Amino acid sequence: MTERIWGILTEGFGKILLASIQVTIPLTIIGISLAMIIAMIMAMIQYAKIPILSQIARLYIWIFRGTPLLVQLFLAYYGLPKVGIVMDAFPCAIMVFALNEGAYCSETMRSAFEAVPPGQLEAGYCVGMSYFQIMWHVVIPQALRTAFPPLSNSLISMLKDTSLVAEITVADMFMAAQKIVGRTYEPMWLYAEVALVYLMFSTILTLLQRRVEKRLSKYTMKNAAVQEALPGEAAR
Repeated sequence: MTERIWGILTEGFGKILLASIQVTIPLTIIGISLAMIIAMIMAMIQYAKIPILSQIARLYIWIFRGTPLLVQLFLAYYGLPKVGIVMDAFPCAIMVFALNEGAYCSETMRSAFEAVPPGQLEAGYCVGMSYFQIMWHVVIPQALRTAFPPLSNSLISMLKDTSLVAEITVADMFMAAQKIVGRTYEPMWLYAEVALVYLMFSTILTLLQRRVEKRLSKYTMKNAAVQEALPGEAAR
């Protein structure tokens, strides 16, 4: 590797890392946060089998799971202005990622809700809890423990998919690398460098996921041990 290549990679790493701090990480955090809010609402609507709203939720999930993310980005950024809806590139990207990821996460949460034994709801009603109290104190905590691994995978997938926002002029890590490639004509080394940065972030998230999963597993085992130690209470 020549001294010129080392110089290009050193310069590129700084610009790629800066773009990740300014764009990629905020986009991922805001996008997944909004996606989880959407997912919880859609999952609770389906779990409660609310008429009409359940059909609307299914339609939303069908559309966003059935169309490519890149097409959704182009439709929102280049298509909506034709009907008078104009947004800056970054807010547009957040909206599309939140809606897209919310559709996938809502199915994860729905299946996690349905995995909670129906007896939990009946027990909640027996002690005088309302439906929302049961959901908040009983169903959602158990469902989140079940859904955490696939939700973590969705977060990692979303982080990698942020590279697509360069196509709608958002100056993320990939666009930063593209600009340097256009000036230096060294695509192999620079694209490999940006791939390594994505790999670094994904590895950090994977390690965090494993640590949280271990803690959740210990918590679940502890609760199971308590219930076994009090068979009379469990029976009641």
